[in-house]
Amino acid sequence: METTSSDNKPDEQQADEGMEADTSMSRSDSGSGEDSLDGITNCIPRCPLTPSLSPQKRTTSRSKTEPPLLRTNKRTIYTAGRPPWYNVTGTTFKEAFVIGLCGGSASGKTTVANKIIEALDVPWVVLLSMDSFYKVLNKDEQELAAKNEYNFDHPDAFDFELLVTVLRKLKKGKSIKVPVYDFTTHCRRKEWKTVYGANVVIFEGILAFANKELLKLLDMKVFVDTDSDIRLIRRLKRDISQRGRDISGIIKQYNKFVKPAFEQYIEPTVQSADIVVPRGGENFVALDLIVQHVHSQLEKREITVRSALASAHQGQPLPKTLSVLESTPQVRGMHTIIRNKETNRDEFIFYSKRLMRLLIEHALSFLPLKPVSVETPQGGVYDGKRLSGKRITGVSILRAGETMEQALMAVCKDIRLGKILIQTNHDTGEPELHYLRLPKDITEDYVILMDSTVSTGAAALMAVRVLLDHDVAEDKIFLLSLLMAEMGVHSVAYAFPKVRIITTAVDKEVNDQFHIIPGIGNFGDRYFGTDAPSDWCESDEGMDY
Repeated sequence: METTSSDNKPDEQQADEGMEADTSMSRSDSGSGEDSLDGITNCIPRCPLTPSLSPQKRTTSRSKTEPPLLRTNKRTIYTAGRPPWYNVTGTTFKEAFVIGLCGGSASGKTTVANKIIEALDVPWVVLLSMDSFYKVLNKDEQELAAKNEYNFDHPDAFDFELLVTVLRKLKKGKSIKVPVYDFTTHCRRKEWKTVYGANVVIFEGILAFANKELLKLLDMKVFVDTDSDIRLIRRLKRDISQRGRDISGIIKQYNKFVKPAFEQYIEPTVQSADIVVPRGGENFVALDLIVQHVHSQLEKREITVRSALASAHQGQPLPKTLSVLESTPQVRGMHTIIRNKETNRDEFIFYSKRLMRLLIEHALSFLPLKPVSVETPQGGVYDGKRLSGKRITGVSILRAGETMEQALMAVCKDIRLGKILIQTNHDTGEPELHYLRLPKDITEDYVILMDSTVSTGAAALMAVRVLLDHDVAEDKIFLLSLLMAEMGVHSVAYAFPKVRIITTAVDKEVNDQFHIIPGIGNFGDRYFGTDAPSDWCESDEGMDY
């Protein structure tokens, strides 16, 4: 959630990531998930922290050779993924690193925040503004605000209880909803913004250090110290040019509310700061020190998942939550065809689709049903069954998991679909979350999570963790895959014992490259007719992997 830096009446706020709408890599400038990628321009390299270069919005790639972002006419897509934030048990292992920025009105907090984001060069950074958490004004308070008589700089103007709850959940890696405050009506808008997936959270506000519970959530506290005359000049320029106010009204509000509030509530909190940054965004030495410290803290929190999964659960019996489609002659015959390296693409697609349809039908039999009676056209009564729950949602792990969507839609009318893109980092070997689009209000749904093949279970583990972070109940998640390795089955079942695992076959071995043996090859390439470069690999879903 990125907003303007105003302590009184900020401009239009925009979502950093509406994950239930659309999140591409680290940040998307648009909430739409249907934008075309046509017209992508050349990638722009990262700008270092220097006043001689014009800043870009954000960079996230660790690659030294490839620029980290793509630009379209509507969106900026950051091509670095989010590494695992959980351990092999599926439990959140590392919390987001939270930087608190405090300072007076127009001190340059948002400028400092953007400079830090620009220089951090890490994926998945969220900027959260305190301006989003103003209380809703009643009628009398709205009349005072219209006459510049309401004190927006007093602690009582903020909903600290909601703010602490939201920041605590975001720090723990949960999906959260942030209110959008309308300073025209002094009410919260109906649509809140969804934020998810932060490695680093930058929280800024005039009273960011004024609450004890809030202070406990901040890993680093930075006070932006700017001369009061400069702050007043900035405020005058902003309010006259952007908000159409007159000078007398601005001065009156400043003298009556802004200046006293700074002296009473804001300035004393400088004692809580770890770092004081004079001159705000122009102090490049201080900003570089902040960035170096954040990098050192993030390095301490790095974890590995895939290698740990490869060495775990060996020799264990298959879990009771696993259901394998009965290996009838038909099923075994179709496996023979799609596993055969000589099978052409048309036949591979045809028989894969047949297996997917059988797999989906088999999976639906595990959904809870309730008894229901209906009247037949002949006037009789039929005692039948109906889904006992709100609805079913399908989520595919891109790209090969997307091939299972047609089979799901063929048997579940009007089903909602979501997508998760997980790819393997070639340098670290770890899965990384690059893109996420989930339907709204997925919390109460039964979710069918689709992946073509599962080897170590690293990508499936990440996808399930994402769903849990969005408050989907573990026992309402069904992981479906055409082919799984025993290692992947154990990994998912160990981390998430309530997740139902459903497949058409389980192979015993995984080789040193984490490919299933005997396996099926690179399912995505065989299905879509593409050839992956030798030094590039997808997630679990792409290559028995």
